[in-house]
Amino acid sequence: MAVLSLPVDQRVIDIDSRRFASIEKALVELITNVDDSYARLERHGAAVSGNIRITYERHQNGAVLGVGDQAEGMSLERIRSVLSYGGAHSLLAHGEASGRGYFGRGMKQAIYGLGYGWVESLQEGRLSRVDLFRSEQGTYLYDDWDGDRPAAEQDYARLDIPLGGNGTRVTIVVENLQTNIPYFRSLVTAVTNNIYLRDILQRRTVTLVSVNPDKKKHVSVKVRYEEPESEIIIGPDSHGSFLYKDQEYPFQLTLKKAVGVELVLKGDERTNGLLVISGTAVLDCQFFRFENQLGTEYLFGVVSCPALTDMLGKGHPVISDEREGLNLKDPFVAAFANAVSDTIAEAVRKEQQRLSHIEHATTSRRTQVLIEQLLRHMNQVAADDLGIVLPPGPGSGRYGPVDTGRPAALRFSMPFYYRQVGRAFRVAMIVDRAQLLSEEVLSFVYELPASIKAEPALTDMEVAGLPDNGRFEWTLTGSEIGAHGRIGVTSGPYAAFCEVVIAEQASGKGYYHPSGRPSAPWHWDNGTDLFRGYELRNLDNDIVRAVYSPEERLILINTEAPIVRLYVSGQGRFKDGARLLLAELFLDVITDELARRYVDRTTQKGDFSAYMQVKQTFIRRYGVEIHRILLGD
Repeated sequence: MAVLSLPVDQRVIDIDSRRFASIEKALVELITNVDDSYARLERHGAAVSGNIRITYERHQNGAVLGVGDQAEGMSLERIRSVLSYGGAHSLLAHGEASGRGYFGRGMKQAIYGLGYGWVESLQEGRLSRVDLFRSEQGTYLYDDWDGDRPAAEQDYARLDIPLGGNGTRVTIVVENLQTNIPYFRSLVTAVTNNIYLRDILQRRTVTLVSVNPDKKKHVSVKVRYEEPESEIIIGPDSHGSFLYKDQEYPFQLTLKKAVGVELVLKGDERTNGLLVISGTAVLDCQFFRFENQLGTEYLFGVVSCPALTDMLGKGHPVISDEREGLNLKDPFVAAFANAVSDTIAEAVRKEQQRLSHIEHATTSRRTQVLIEQLLRHMNQVAADDLGIVLPPGPGSGRYGPVDTGRPAALRFSMPFYYRQVGRAFRVAMIVDRAQLLSEEVLSFVYELPASIKAEPALTDMEVAGLPDNGRFEWTLTGSEIGAHGRIGVTSGPYAAFCEVVIAEQASGKGYYHPSGRPSAPWHWDNGTDLFRGYELRNLDNDIVRAVYSPEERLILINTEAPIVRLYVSGQGRFKDGARLLLAELFLDVITDELARRYVDRTTQKGDFSAYMQVKQTFIRRYGVEIHRILLGD
């Protein structure tokens, strides 16, 4: 048995193997290799099955991955040759491939980076096998089994290749502890949406099989990418061209706009962007001059330029050696990118105009947490330092989004309790006794985890057992951060529920919604906080940047204001990088409202100069704190 050292610089393969040690990257390499093999057969007029079968056996600390085909197959000599490292040894250098994968390096990177494995191939009735592994000293080795042998009938069956046919199967044992081992459904999603595989999934039959030794039945899924519902903006296959060194190069472009669905904007699974195709190779997915800009959030499409891989074969650095997309610093690629950008510029401009008028926007969870912390602090300042305490509300006469015209038969004083861990709080239910008979029974529903205790824990009660005001209270205590649940009360056709969430630093009193804008209208009865939340809302003008709404006790950030619009994506997401702007807006609104309420308690009520003087004092006093909190310091 011939065990030989890999004919590659050991330091280089070590660096690259660690760089590309992921199951998703391995599948990109192996599947594109198979597609290239089928494509070569098709160019010679051969009929192909187009089948690519992927098997995935997941374990707690590892996995076994297999990719098989019914394409050309490889002789033992051919397998030995691909073990040489890229460059002059790659198919691209010989004009036999279109420049996909990792240029003659990816298969080895995939196997060594994930663990170890082997390549088995049937060609013209002979079976070849080469094992790739590492020695105890870390040397990269391979074993070619001292040559090939005649193929037996069971070899064809084991490799899922028709009797007498050709094909290859690569098997990888994933034992690298740094590699993420995805669940089968997650792997299906990753393969389905991967930009480098999207074109292949349209012309090949790719099947992903979950092989679980603990279950008798295997799960098999045919993988096919389905693009979002859309309308065509440019194209289909609109012709364009660009000049490079006085020579004209053509490209074809199709641009679409998604309808009624949000697109994924980043990563190898992005559904937004222009898929750059050259021959059978997917080289990138981006928007060139308009990448990450407002106006592209709902756009996607394909741009095809055969010259890109032609230039790649001539040695131009069209894409990076690590396959991170097009190299925009290359003059040829830059000329192509500028021409494509000019072609889509008007469509992007129209989208920018359409998307710039956002009704509502959201912030990231990190920004939400910082704003919650800021509002808690300023509510405490208002109450403790300045003596500004608001009276409880009188009661809304409605529950949830439904205006009943009278108090609901059953309701909670607040539908949402966001409370601090380890701190007891009260939950109040209110019954309109005029709408229920005294002998009717109230049934209580507790959908609470063990870490949230509710006392008393009654299950049933007659309406007659309630106090005259129809109010019943529980005392709740939560001992685990993140715990959540519901308490409900039902009686005949009537029902009401309230939600309870336990947090590390939550508001200790009154209603306080943690996410800025509630998902549906709500009505509170006894909130006392001056600043109960915030919202990014279109105020139908482009002058006011932010304002306080005393009826809602909300700080409203105006999405129509140009400086705010600049930091809101077309999907209504405020950029984290603009927290400094938020700090300025919150400082202005908070100090303005504090100054107004502070001065209104004095004889200087209505004096504009007094308001401005007190506001400037508050800005100097609290400005640094507000900026420090929102910047996360």
